Amino acid sequence: MQDKADGLTYAQAGVDIDAGNRLVDLIRPAVRATRRRGADGEIGGFGGVFDLKAAGFVDPLLVAANDGVGTKVKIAIESGRHETIGVDLVAMCVNDLVVQGAEPLFFLIITRQASWSLPRRPRW
Repeated sequence: MQDKADGLTYAQAGVDIDAGNRLVDLIRPAVRATRRRGADGEIGGFGGVFDLKAAGFVDPLLVAANDGVGTKVKIAIESGRHETIGVDLVAMCVNDLVVQGAEPLFFLIITRQASWSLPRRPRW
C-alpha cells in the first residue's frame, strides 16, 4: 500500500477543481432551463437521477445511446468552428433514440480538455 504522503493531489495531477466548479456555475442556468418532470438531479453531482413515475411512465422500457466526439472534433478543428460540437453530439444521440421509438429523457455529459479558459458570458 502506498503511503498517502507519496500520492498526488488533484492539482498535482493536473485537475483544477475550482475551474470545474466555475464551469458548473457558468452553465447551471442553461441546464436548469432544460429541466423536465422526472429530472430530480441537480447539475454538479456524480450521477443523474430520473424518476420515471414522476414523468408519468408506466411499465417503461429504457433505451440508451451514446456518441463520441472524435470525428466531430476533427471536423471542428479543420473548419475552425467548435461551437457546434455539443449540439451535434446531442442531436446524434437523440436521433439514435427516436428511431427506436424512444423519448430522450436526460443526458449525462463528460468533458475533458488539456487546458481551457472559461468565457465571461456563454454563447447560448
